[in-house]
Amino acid sequence: MTVSSSILIRNARTHNLKGIDLDVPKNRVVVFTGVSGSGKSSLVFDTLYTEAQRQLIETFSTFARRRLPKLSRPPVDEIHNLSTAIVIDQKRLGRTLRSTVGTATEVYTYLRLLYARCAEPFVGWSYRYSFNHPEGMCPACKGLGRRIRIDVDQIVDRNKSLLEGGITHPDYKIGGYYWRDFTGNGLFDPNKKLGDFSEEELHRLLYAENLALKRTHAGVTYSKRWDGLIIRLERLYINKAEDEVPAGRRDAYQRYLIYDDCKVCNGTRLNSEVLQAKVAGRNIAELSALELSELDAFLATVDGEVAAPMIAKMRRILGHLIDIGVGYLSLDRAVSTLSGGESQRVKMARQLDCDLTGLMYVLDEPSIGLHPRDIDSLITMLRRLRDQGNSVLVVEHDPAVILAGDHVIDIGPAAGSGGGEVCFCGTVAELRSSDCLTGRFLSDSRIRPAVQRRTPVDWYEIHGARAHNLKNIDVRLPRGVLTCITGVAGSGKSSLIHDEFCRLQPDAVVVDQNPVGRSSRSNPLTYTGIFDEVRACFARASGVHASLFSFNSRGACPKCKGQGVVHVEMNFMDDIKITCSECNGKRYTEQVLGLKLNGKSIHDVLCMTADQALTFFVEKKIRSRLELLNRVGLGYLELGQPLSTLSGGEAQRLKLASELGKSGHLYVMDEPTTGLHPADIERLLTIVEQLVDNGNTVVIIEHNIDVIIRADWVIDLGPEGGSRGGYLLAAGTPESIADNAHSITGRYLHRRFVEPVE
Repeated sequence: MTVSSSILIRNARTHNLKGIDLDVPKNRVVVFTGVSGSGKSSLVFDTLYTEAQRQLIETFSTFARRRLPKLSRPPVDEIHNLSTAIVIDQKRLGRTLRSTVGTATEVYTYLRLLYARCAEPFVGWSYRYSFNHPEGMCPACKGLGRRIRIDVDQIVDRNKSLLEGGITHPDYKIGGYYWRDFTGNGLFDPNKKLGDFSEEELHRLLYAENLALKRTHAGVTYSKRWDGLIIRLERLYINKAEDEVPAGRRDAYQRYLIYDDCKVCNGTRLNSEVLQAKVAGRNIAELSALELSELDAFLATVDGEVAAPMIAKMRRILGHLIDIGVGYLSLDRAVSTLSGGESQRVKMARQLDCDLTGLMYVLDEPSIGLHPRDIDSLITMLRRLRDQGNSVLVVEHDPAVILAGDHVIDIGPAAGSGGGEVCFCGTVAELRSSDCLTGRFLSDSRIRPAVQRRTPVDWYEIHGARAHNLKNIDVRLPRGVLTCITGVAGSGKSSLIHDEFCRLQPDAVVVDQNPVGRSSRSNPLTYTGIFDEVRACFARASGVHASLFSFNSRGACPKCKGQGVVHVEMNFMDDIKITCSECNGKRYTEQVLGLKLNGKSIHDVLCMTADQALTFFVEKKIRSRLELLNRVGLGYLELGQPLSTLSGGEAQRLKLASELGKSGHLYVMDEPTTGLHPADIERLLTIVEQLVDNGNTVVIIEHNIDVIIRADWVIDLGPEGGSRGGYLLAAGTPESIADNAHSITGRYLHRRFVEPVE
């Protein structure tokens, strides 16, 4: 029996997929295209990857499987010839301060081994160079590199008494256990405003330690030890990374704490003895602080028979990282500070050093955040994964990546219920001559656009910009037009706009890349503020309180607490979600589901798309916000879809929809084309140009050449990322940038203006 050269899929019905049959070639770069919401992710992630994961678990021993939840088979009749799947997605590598680029890529592991064998003076084995090991970490900050202290001004409201909630920390909310402990201990007047406390009283409230108290309860007197507020909170939070803090306390952890570099180790995380050991004149912390490209150059100068194996391994991994466009990162960079695109590129570089073959790599829009120059390197890496004997499945919108694929599968033709069909399956040459939406846009990309440039009405001035890697630059941004900020990854675009420009323009409406929410309890209804109005409608129709229709409150299913799913933790794999057996995923109790509005339950409404809800609701406030969702191309989204499941492009458009309802004269957008098909980009540009035509200023950080061409003004930074970036290379119309020999962006504009793609 011969092994098929294709993955066979028959009658796939996941989400909006309409019973599709498909043969996906193996050992090829296969690109899945289609408009946002067409069903690409449903096919690639929720069908192919999920079934590969399920079948892998089925190969485990009976002993292991008994301790794992039984994964549900996706709604598909047959899938054959799957390989072990590895997802390289945009999920952050972690939130912990203890995980760095060095530890995530294992480069730091080999660097520790190098120092253990070659450093002088010898201080011990490789674990001594670990900031996560007691014998290596700085004793003051416990290896975090930062000291964390309580912000007293944030945690104490001096205009209130203890009874009125003078302690603002959520652990000490009015009526709670800790609130009662502070108001009833007899040490303070609970009615006295904290601003009127004497210095001694305030010190006792905040810093008392191990104070002896006698308490009487139910006729029994007993002794206890009592600590002040700051002492208690330090015990809970200080010197702990975010992931070490209980989930329910993380918001408070971030709000009430101040981060400073540790004064003992100066942020190096290591103790003084370890820092004495050096290789070629540098200690391990100095090397960890270098940009990856600088570290690679330094390691090239280190020789010796003992060092050679570690050097070769590190330089191979560093080479992958530099090639993929993140050479401006450093080993000591906490992974919690990486963007989704940076996290994905670090994961990809790590996989390129994997010796396993016959794998199925699944990538989610790997071009996000990449300048056109770096996309060339990305394509090289995808082909390298393929040439190692693997299948590479890529969900992608970027034309350059699509054109580089061996095979293209287009899902559509539209989003939501209008999608879920195979519109095209074949080679790139066949795609360009096809009539599917993606094929038409690829053909249109060969046509030089005709754009009428607007004239600035005035200018914003930025003088001496020095945030991060900016080189003390002066920049003028035009008012009343569309401006694109361009440059390779790490060149200083975000530093210029978010850290410098927005600081000077605090009233700007900012639509950035920050996630709209990680919680499965947040959805488009809650984010846009529509849910309160919807629940009020149900309350009026049913004669009950509106809180009954909240899955976070009284109406929630008691088993899943209103989540609709039960989470099962998997220590060595992604967590598993299982549909709640009590409510069958509907989130609410049977009582609530029986209450109807115009024949529909609250669950029915949450399952509606924004388009469907527009025909259901007549309330003006609800309809106006639903129309904004439709305007930004999200009419296909289900109102109850968890925000944690939205793609990057969907999340940013949801933000845009909420911001369009606000009045503003200045809009700042950070790569708004993330996750968008060319057809969706056209819709977005229509909205942006309407904003400008209405007298607003729009500033966009962008890599997409089709958007840059449509701008009235371009500001290009570079020439490289990190320390080699931060310079103003060029400013002017797209035509002038295209003729600028110093601009990397200009080279790609020149191709579109002068050398159209054939």
